[in-house]
Amino acid sequence: MQALWMLLAAALFATMAVCVKIASAWFTSAELVAWRGLLGVLFMWVLARSRGVSLATKYPGMHAWRSLVGVLSLGAWFYAIAWLPLATAMTLNYMSSVWVAAFLIGGALLKWMPASPGEPRRRQGPLVATVVAGFVGVVLMLQPTIEQNQLLAGVVGLSSGLLAALAYMQVMALGKLGESELRTVFYFAVMSAVAGALGVAFTGLSPWDWAHALWLIPIGMLASLGQLCMTRAYSHGATLVVANLQYSGIVFGAIYSVVLFGDRISAAGWAGMALIVASGIAATVLRART
Repeated sequence: MQALWMLLAAALFATMAVCVKIASAWFTSAELVAWRGLLGVLFMWVLARSRGVSLATKYPGMHAWRSLVGVLSLGAWFYAIAWLPLATAMTLNYMSSVWVAAFLIGGALLKWMPASPGEPRRRQGPLVATVVAGFVGVVLMLQPTIEQNQLLAGVVGLSSGLLAALAYMQVMALGKLGESELRTVFYFAVMSAVAGALGVAFTGLSPWDWAHALWLIPIGMLASLGQLCMTRAYSHGATLVVANLQYSGIVFGAIYSVVLFGDRISAAGWAGMALIVASGIAATVLRART
């Protein structure tokens, strides 16, 4: 039952991405991150007060690291959403499981020592294959992007998945320590507001229009609810099931991309998307077995 929170989180994040893509026509990525954080802070503070949950934490350092990488991932994702088809931006962000597998392989190589007599050797071949398959999927998805001179947006979108992998691992670590998901989401919102404000100080403010600004409200609300559901899923659900259910976000994003924005996804794009989902699920299963 707890894993279904991830299914809801995926739907909320995909819907938020739609609002981000629309609002990016009038606001910069830094402004969107700032408003997402500010509205998230207010929402989570009210929710914590209503539930009687204290926002004081015993793990400020862990929250700081989780929030930092999370904000960098968020900013990169918002930029990718603005410049790429929604389905492409969503899929690149969901490369996090493949990145985690790549981290594990890198760590194993760094610590590798010739096996002593009688010591079983660790076989990394299947995990390496999933990582390679995932990046082949990225190449297939980004092929039309490169042709349209949007390579920078593609690379930024790919980096959002890498940073999201680091953030998810920290979320799981906080959950294992018994940290409240309300506090985890609250401090992430605080960092988002601060980082976004710093970005706005350099990029400047866009012209204000109340009709356009109304799109900021669902961004903040949907993002906070999505983070809350995701954090609860990773904190209390079965990690393997939760990590696989997150890929439903790609399905939601593809539907929105085609129906709402009229994006045409090529056969190579669909193949790349399917390859990324399959490699991500395979990497998660292999990690669990290891």
